[in-house]
Amino acid sequence: MRPRRWGTTAAALAAALACNGGLQPTPPCGTGFVGVCGTITFRGAVPDSTAGVYVVAYARFPQQPSDLLSYTPLFPQPLPLPGDSTTPYSVGLPNGRYEWVVAAWRKQGTFDFSKADSLFKEAGFYKDGADTTTHGSGIVIVNNAGTASINIVVDFGNMHPISYYFP
Repeated sequence: MRPRRWGTTAAALAAALACNGGLQPTPPCGTGFVGVCGTITFRGAVPDSTAGVYVVAYARFPQQPSDLLSYTPLFPQPLPLPGDSTTPYSVGLPNGRYEWVVAAWRKQGTFDFSKADSLFKEAGFYKDGADTTTHGSGIVIVNNAGTASINIVVDFGNMHPISYYFP
């Protein structure tokens, strides 16, 4: 019986070696992707005046309204707006530490920073489960393998104007 057991073990070892390293873990956001990924859950009706919803990240949580212009990526892509549902997303970001990953709703209209409070609203954000802040500053570290499970709930019935975060 021993020769048969060794023969089976040898065959399994040969098969594993033939796989050039065997099964390797898949990066969480896909091969070669650097950034964040996860799911966006949309709740409520999409407002008729919606120009788009964008996921952006801030290395530091904005301390004043002018800091709102320091987001990454510089030219974010709008998310698909399917209504009440959950959909995967990914946003390319440079390696680094981010204090706020937020879904920003943009109203239709010409951008003017003096009207930013009416044109942009925080629609949702990533929040670490232990976080008790109003803005959900769950720290996100992006590395070369991508950072997964950065899940965000966009609630169209509970959006906040940007002045909500500044006294």
